[in-house]
Amino acid sequence: MTITVKFFASLSELLGKKEVLLEFSEDLTLEKVWQQATDHADPPPKLLMAINMAYAKPEDQVQDNDEVAFFPPVTGGQA
Repeated sequence: MTITVKFFASLSELLGKKEVLLEFSEDLTLEKVWQQATDHADPPPKLLMAINMAYAKPEDQVQDNDEVAFFPPVTGGQA
């Protein structure tokens, strides 16, 4: 099975990659996807996750052909 993993904003800079294809044969949670896609890097605090453009939790399962995204919390705007 294959999923696409995308890293956005400062995460892509920190990890040195924007996207990876991850092959797997067992059920994976988002937490395990992070570990495999980042060579077991520690996740940053308040890491946001999504499966197929919907926010998700670390324990949520991914399926074949899913698109997974990891991104830092969004901040900004005007005071």
